[in-house]
Amino acid sequence: MVLPRLLSCMIGYVFGCVLTGEIIAYQFAGKSAAHLGETGNPGMANIMATLGFVPGILVLAGDIVKTALAIVISWLLFRDAGWIVVLYAGLGATLGHDFPFWRGFRGGKGVVTTNLAITVYSPLWGVIANLLGAAIVAATQYLCLAGPACPAVFAVIMFLRGEWEAGVLSLVLTALALYCHGKSIRGMFDGTTSRTDVLGALKKKLFKK
Repeated sequence: MVLPRLLSCMIGYVFGCVLTGEIIAYQFAGKSAAHLGETGNPGMANIMATLGFVPGILVLAGDIVKTALAIVISWLLFRDAGWIVVLYAGLGATLGHDFPFWRGFRGGKGVVTTNLAITVYSPLWGVIANLLGAAIVAATQYLCLAGPACPAVFAVIMFLRGEWEAGVLSLVLTALALYCHGKSIRGMFDGTTSRTDVLGALKKKLFKK
């Protein structure tokens, strides 16, 4: 059933092209996210860093909603094709978020869309993959590894479970994450990407007087 998979991906792409970060940037700053911060990225991290906590959370919520809508619509339309349409819709949403046609194919990095898709597809293994991805970030102190680590771990789990199609789609999501985080990942080796002590920052936040 190729057509349901293709249409699910296309539905996901349409929803993914709705960049919540752009909407929030105009609402709170009166300009495009492209003119905010050093990266101009319309993702949660850049919006939160430049406009504050609330705008960042609104971007996160919007990215979750658009991905969820793509998944729900695809499932309602093509449930006969099986649960795998969830991952195709998530892949489409990630492609739309990363490469929106109306923004010169320059978008975000697809961390939220990817992680939500794998978690909806398989809640237990998705949560485990996200936790292991977070552990990798905590151990290395490189935030840029969060994007590719989670779908990569999920891909391994899917292959071990014999879910080959889900594993391949997860590898595609991993490749997209590596591409979008490529500059930061390369910077790990030449010293231009800074480390972030996530656990240390969390402890200070929780135990500050």
